[in-house]
Amino acid sequence: MNPSPSETVSRKHCVFIVDDHPLVREGLTNLINRQSDLIICGEAKDSAEAIAGIAKERPDVAIIDISLTNESGLELIKHLVKQFPQVALIVLSMHDEALYAERALRAGARGYVMKHETTKSVLASIRRVLGGEIYVSERIVNRMALRLTSSRRAVTRSPVERLSDRELEIFQLLGQGRTPSEIAGDLNLSLKTVQAYCARAKEKFGVTSLTELLRAAIRWDDASRVK
Repeated sequence: MNPSPSETVSRKHCVFIVDDHPLVREGLTNLINRQSDLIICGEAKDSAEAIAGIAKERPDVAIIDISLTNESGLELIKHLVKQFPQVALIVLSMHDEALYAERALRAGARGYVMKHETTKSVLASIRRVLGGEIYVSERIVNRMALRLTSSRRAVTRSPVERLSDRELEIFQLLGQGRTPSEIAGDLNLSLKTVQAYCARAKEKFGVTSLTELLRAAIRWDDASRVK
């Protein structure tokens, strides 16, 4: 006897999308819903919607952008790992995996895919993490292996790599033209806290003024985006 439509759907793995760009969500939805083993069960444009939606839908996989309104994808991943450890998390981002993939994995993600990669990579990452594995590019696997075997890791890391996740988030927002006051409002932090993070970032970059840090942030933000 052939399975009923409802039985077929019930065997599909549910995927939840978190991205603040409607076109990205629509494209992923169209791609994933065409698969015989996958289905979109919800979507969100920011962290608050993501937490509420995932709590309701209990998906098997959540695909998360690094750059979200009011909170970075890294911070959201940390929250989701604590609240929903059974959900496999994949980062889909325009930002260079060389800087963000390791951070995403440390935060609790199981995969990292660049937005310029093929749709086959997106689907492969979903199926890989559903199988209990990690999905990153071969380049990142080699990079992480080199770091584990290098005795000069602290010496060779760039200033950006030495930033904490929160420092990097604020550094990125500076590069996008946000002021410390605006960043404080965006991230629900006090201005004093944001200023403290900026001070630590200045130390790591070897600069003494916010203007110098801002220039570095603008240059990095422009260079880090995939054209």
